[in-house]
Amino acid sequence: MPTPAFRDRRAAESFGVDAARYDRTRPRYPVALIERLAAPEVLDVGIGTGIVARQLRDAGSHVTGVEPDPRMAAFARDNGFDVEVGTFEQWDPAGRLFDAVVAGQTWHWVEPEGGAANAASALRPGGRLALFWNAGQPSHEAAAAFAEIYERLMPGSRLAAAYRSMVSAAQGYSMLVDKADEAIAATGAFLPPERWTAEWEQVYTRDEWLDQLPTQGLLTTLPADEIEALSSATGAAVDALGGSFPMRFTTLATIATKDAAPR
Repeated sequence: MPTPAFRDRRAAESFGVDAARYDRTRPRYPVALIERLAAPEVLDVGIGTGIVARQLRDAGSHVTGVEPDPRMAAFARDNGFDVEVGTFEQWDPAGRLFDAVVAGQTWHWVEPEGGAANAASALRPGGRLALFWNAGQPSHEAAAAFAEIYERLMPGSRLAAAYRSMVSAAQGYSMLVDKADEAIAATGAFLPPERWTAEWEQVYTRDEWLDQLPTQGLLTTLPADEIEALSSATGAAVDALGGSFPMRFTTLATIATKDAAPR
């Protein structure tokens, strides 16, 4: 069984190596989801550079962040957010209560049981815990080309296996949602979670894909020469595909309301 992501603290706290690139290249979230989650006071778990937080602020929310990487926290602060540095499991709400606790593309870096319990302690009765991910699925041709690259340059890596897998990215992320729901239910503090999904597509040009490549979780800790080799091979592969390829995204969310009268 693979080691859970939250145990790999080196990877979990590595995204700030190039915070500006991360902020520039990572996909945003569907407007319909943001409108559903907007609330007066929101706590953003793993606020990162503030991608989710800015969308929520634009929808009328006041957002406070928790972030384990000081470099990412500094970037979010520069964008006007109050951010406290630390892991969410160890974060102390200090008596504060929020209308919503959200985590976009970050909850797999949080220990599920401890995270769910702390979210419950930070929510008002009737407040919502919302965990969501963008699952990207490249075209079949692009996936095959990328699989060959990772099998050659990073043999045995999870990326090589993922691009060859018959399991879609959405199916893989749905397993994370299932685990999150189990931990939420175990707290006894929430009503049964509701699932939400949306599908959308983005076409990546060669330069756009190479720009975001180093921000992927399994690549943020690679030496520069290995990233360069991956970028060169990947650029050639996208060129061979005609200079661009479509990526089909499924945004998956689970939203649990804190019980006003926990049993």
